[in-house]
Amino acid sequence: MATEPARKGRGIHRGTVLRTERLTPHMIRVVLGGAGLANFDAGEFTDHYVKLLFPKPEVAYPEPFDMERVRAELPREQWPSTRTYTVRAWDAEARELTIDFVHHGDKGLAGPWAAGVRPGEEIAFTGPGGAYAPRADAGWHLLAGDESTLPAIAAALERVPAGAPARVFIEVAGPEEEQDLRAPDGAEIVWLHRGAGQTGDLLVEAVRKLDFPDGVVHAFVHGEAGFVKELRRHLRVERGLPLERLSISGYWRRGRDEDGWQAGKRDWNRQVEQEESAALS
Repeated sequence: MATEPARKGRGIHRGTVLRTERLTPHMIRVVLGGAGLANFDAGEFTDHYVKLLFPKPEVAYPEPFDMERVRAELPREQWPSTRTYTVRAWDAEARELTIDFVHHGDKGLAGPWAAGVRPGEEIAFTGPGGAYAPRADAGWHLLAGDESTLPAIAAALERVPAGAPARVFIEVAGPEEEQDLRAPDGAEIVWLHRGAGQTGDLLVEAVRKLDFPDGVVHAFVHGEAGFVKELRRHLRVERGLPLERLSISGYWRRGRDEDGWQAGKRDWNRQVEQEESAALS
């Protein structure tokens, strides 16, 4: 696929793989660069994300590549598959985009791609999107998530103001999945090892037991939709956090790929909001 000139924040960008690195047994880092990133920019938010475009085999796409033309000219089953990933880092001077992928063998689409891709190969993507960065006026920060959220949590920790307390809970499969994270002196990072347990159970327990520090919190809670729903209810209903102090969303849902999750995510969110309103009334 070739690319048309990108429109900032909306257009198609094309990244060339510069290098890859296995960070842990199940986390792979891919660094993209090249002329196709000339119009890309990120940095306002720490949860910036891009949507990677994986072409369907044996489908001829328009040249230059244009998603509007794809949607207009091709049946939906021939559209590229999209997978959403957090921008772990963006080096504007070097024009290098870093993305970390959770890899579980041959399962999924993006993880196997990251495991097998080689320098010089290319991938198209849209973005960035994003909405969260640690607020400087917060009394303290709460960050909680599973592996899918780890890149965003790591990026956020690098922007938490010096000296601001941060309580950080990261759930991973086991100790081999822990990473060295740069964090301010006021950050307390707790790694939760899930083992054979269900994703999110340890996170829910840890946040529920947390003795909240004094001051107004700014919270970032993302990951599997089931535990995110439980923690949203806890933080909104039981702890009384206003929405403007909370960034919370399901990045994925157990038993569904991204296509299935995105198709039903709006209805899921609406149901969560209705249940929350009823509990708060």
